[in-house]
Amino acid sequence: MRPSSPAFLAVAALGAIAFLSADLQTREAQAGERAGERAGERAGEGAASGAYGKPGRALPVQLGPRPFYLLDRLREGRLKDDLQRCAARKSRYRQSDFSIGHRGAPLLFPEHTAESYIAAARMGAGILECDVTFTKDAELVCRHAQCDLHTTTDIVLRPELAAKCQVPPEVDPATGELLNGPDIKCCTSDLTLAEFKTLEGKMDAADRGAATLEGYVGGTADFRTDLYTTGGTLLSHAESIRLFKSLGTGFTPELKGVDREVGFGESGLNQVSYAREMMQDYIEAGIRPDRVWVQSFNPDDVFLWIQEFPSYGRQAVFLDGRNVAGLAADPPPLEEFLQLKAAGLNIIAPPMPVLLRVDEDGEIAPSVYAERARQAGLDIISWTTERSGRIVEDVLEGGGAFYYQTTLEALENDGDILRTIDVLAQEVGIIGLFSDWPATTTFYANCKKVKAGGPRKGDDDDDDG
Repeated sequence: MRPSSPAFLAVAALGAIAFLSADLQTREAQAGERAGERAGERAGEGAASGAYGKPGRALPVQLGPRPFYLLDRLREGRLKDDLQRCAARKSRYRQSDFSIGHRGAPLLFPEHTAESYIAAARMGAGILECDVTFTKDAELVCRHAQCDLHTTTDIVLRPELAAKCQVPPEVDPATGELLNGPDIKCCTSDLTLAEFKTLEGKMDAADRGAATLEGYVGGTADFRTDLYTTGGTLLSHAESIRLFKSLGTGFTPELKGVDREVGFGESGLNQVSYAREMMQDYIEAGIRPDRVWVQSFNPDDVFLWIQEFPSYGRQAVFLDGRNVAGLAADPPPLEEFLQLKAAGLNIIAPPMPVLLRVDEDGEIAPSVYAERARQAGLDIISWTTERSGRIVEDVLEGGGAFYYQTTLEALENDGDILRTIDVLAQEVGIIGLFSDWPATTTFYANCKKVKAGGPRKGDDDDDDG
């Protein structure tokens, strides 16, 4: 067994957390008791939380034109025929857990903002993702990374807050020229929660060679838009829970890694307390375990949740972030996946290219990795579609091939986004797919009746038979 294998990491994780608590199996119950003690306090939060305070039903789903644009470009064949028949007869679409809003809907709206999350819910995403990191005062917030505020918010344009950054912007006082664009670094752990909440989210981008701060906040990829890049509402983790609950969606928080240079800073957290705090937020909010899919690239986090919070740990997700080319050339043996399953893991989540290959007929097909993971009894979630832009201009010619690197030989045009989803759903058998534009995955899930899709219990029948 290779030292870098997930099975090795799983065994190491189990050994590492064995000493953490003498009552691991009761920690979830203890957290529940604490939640009950705070019920009176929580009950008074309705007015303060506004629209985020009450549980809600799924919003009416509105797909817009993009899924049908992709369908028009899909090559002729059975998949196109099936989807065209569905599009012709179907007048209503429903929320689907197969459709996961990756940071919301960041193809158009600034990631991890209320606006992005609401857009994803309107497009039928049944599950929404808050990437979780922390502030200086140990509050959990939704950001893709601990140190990405300089690219995902307007902090560099806020002198009083920018001055608190790990590496603040330096501007020539005489000319206004930006002197250190490539080096700017601003972290959530540089700010208190109150300070963090004064920022506005923007599209994740920076022009590091810009001569001014105003130029620095640009650089948005040309397949995205800056139309909504101002005024994005940032959220704490607790606020995201209330918002998602009000939207009627599930929850998939990812505990983000800690910046190696910055560490936990003044927060007072450590890796264990950080992982526990994220989980306790769901217990205190009274969220059902079957609507939460906690995720991490760190196996220590995953197996801590499995042992200490068993009700929620059943749906804990291990994100496999190892080198895609390495996994394609040397897939893990079946034994690795079997050991993960035996250790209590039920869901593994590698990126799309790890699960796909091109077969001898030049068609997209399941990879050996995918076949072995399923053979071991693991469910699979994957990431991320709609993140690479246009297939020809941005993937085949533009160098943005990460999410398609194992299937480039089989790609023709934007319609292959649907073809890729189809292989992942029908042949690999994934139970969910992260998307930067969830309308596409919602459309597919409704038309093809995938495992995690279809109407929720208690929903009325569709009007299209």
